[in-house]
Amino acid sequence: MKVAVIYGGISSEREVSLNSGKAILKNLDRNKYDVVDFKIDEMTDAFKLDADTDLALIGLHGKFGEDGRIQAILEAMGIKYCGCDTLTSAVLMDKNFTKTIARANGILTADWLTVKSVEEIDYDAIDKMGYPVFIKPNSGGSSVATFCVKKKEDVKYAVEEGLKYDEIVMIEKYVKGVEHTSFILNGEIFPTIRITSDNEFFDYEAKYSTTNGAQEVPVELPENLDKKLKQSSKMCWEAFNCKGYVRVDYIITEDDDIYLLELNTLPGMTETSLIPKSANARGISYSELLDKLIETSL
Repeated sequence: MKVAVIYGGISSEREVSLNSGKAILKNLDRNKYDVVDFKIDEMTDAFKLDADTDLALIGLHGKFGEDGRIQAILEAMGIKYCGCDTLTSAVLMDKNFTKTIARANGILTADWLTVKSVEEIDYDAIDKMGYPVFIKPNSGGSSVATFCVKKKEDVKYAVEEGLKYDEIVMIEKYVKGVEHTSFILNGEIFPTIRITSDNEFFDYEAKYSTTNGAQEVPVELPENLDKKLKQSSKMCWEAFNCKGYVRVDYIITEDDDIYLLELNTLPGMTETSLIPKSANARGISYSELLDKLIETSL
C-alpha cells in the first residue's frame, strides 16, 4: 500500500507540522507500507502528489491543513485520506462556527464574541462577560497569537496581534478550571489526558516544549464526571459528523462543569503530542496507532 505523509504547509503552525510529519515518517511500519515523504512548501505542491497514492496521512496543521482545502484536493484526485471530510474540517477550523453549532446541540461552551477590526471592539460587552478573557485568531491553532487579557487596556493590542493571523478575532470568556483532552478514533473514546502547566495557560510553548514543566497525564475521572465527559465527546463526534479521528479539548471546573474549548481535526502528532500519549495509555504504540488511523480510512 502506497501511503503518502503530507506535512509542512504554509500556516503559522508549519514548524509543528514538520515535527508531526517527521514523527509519522519515523513510526510508520515500512514492512507494511510503501511510504512517500511528501513535504509541502506551497499550496500548488499538493497537485504533484502521485495519483496512484492509496492513502494520505495528513500531518498538516492550521490553514491549508485543517480548513478543508487539502481534503478537497485529495477528494478531487481520488485519493483517500485519514480524518474528517472537507466540510467538517472547514467548519471546525472556524471557532465561531464550532461554538455556535456546539451550543445549538446542548454542548456547554464559554460565552464569546468576535470582531473584524479594533473599531468593532465592544468594551461594554466584554465588561459584561467579565475579565479575564482569551483573545485569539478565530481560525488559528496551537495557541498562536493567543492572549489571556485581564484588563481593558490590553484588549486592543491582543486584537491587533490576532488580526495579523486571521480576519476575525475571537474574544472568549475565561473559564477557571483544568484542561482535559479527549481523543476519539472512529467513534471510540480513548483515555482522557489532563493538562497542567507552569505557563498561565497551555500556550504554544507549553504544547511543544519539553522543558516548561507542562504535565500531560492520563487520568481516571470520577465515574459520573467520566460519563459526562464521554457523553459530551460523543455528542461532538455526532453533531459535527466527524470521521477518522479528532481531539476534543475541554475545561473542567471545580463544580465539574465541562466546557468545550475546540475540536482539532488534525491534532499534533509529534513525539510529545497528546494523541500518542492517550493511545499509549491504552497500550497502543505510536506505530500501532498509525496502523489504526489507516484502517479507519480504508
